[in-house]
Amino acid sequence: MTVPNSTRRGPRGFGLSGWVSLAASAMLLTGCASTVTGHPVGSGPSTVTRHVAAQLSTLLPDPAQFPAEYEAVVLPAEAAAQAAGDLTGVGRGSTVQPDGCAPPAQQFGSNQTAIAVGTDNQTRATMTVELTRTGQPLSALRDQVKRCRQVHVSRAGATTTVTTDLQAPPPIDADDTLALRRTVAPQVSAAGLTQSMQTLTGQIADVRITVTYMTFGDAKPDTAALDELFTAAVLKVKKG
Repeated sequence: MTVPNSTRRGPRGFGLSGWVSLAASAMLLTGCASTVTGHPVGSGPSTVTRHVAAQLSTLLPDPAQFPAEYEAVVLPAEAAAQAAGDLTGVGRGSTVQPDGCAPPAQQFGSNQTAIAVGTDNQTRATMTVELTRTGQPLSALRDQVKRCRQVHVSRAGATTTVTTDLQAPPPIDADDTLALRRTVAPQVSAAGLTQSMQTLTGQIADVRITVTYMTFGDAKPDTAALDELFTAAVLKVKKG
């Protein structure tokens, strides 16, 4: 399956002073195609009917709610469209195999996707909060991850391998939650090019809350900071 190209244009990467340098590395990854391995199976998830009325941009955690070492910024729409591909390992315009393993189509209007990113400029690690509108329950994503643990993504003659493992879901008051560990590795290995992510996801009505710790290399994720930010993000959405 081919992921359509975005009509958006803008910088890739995250953070303030670390945003540009991180983008250069991210382009090497998400600009390449990735392959996914798995066995697609049919499923019929129910449709989400409850709606959160507030605008997504108002539900993002304030920059002050990010852990102190992560300098936070809200991404403009064009940058958010590209950052979303970094979080899945599948950039727009990529071909994903097997069929059925590409991320669902995502809308990037003002009330469809909102992303804020905090950057630790000492370690190059980022903490990203992504809020998206969705008509699918979180179980649909869980089912896809189970059948698409390893994916190969291709673009412009380059290939990356995206590997995703489900972990114990975070205990928080939401409709559903899941946790995953994801790596995005280029076909030609090189130091500092493997993208590693630890992600906590929850859903409240039609708002999906995804908080991701991302780094390049084998550094252990800052799980305490991740838990703190995820809790803040979920609580803010619940308050509406």
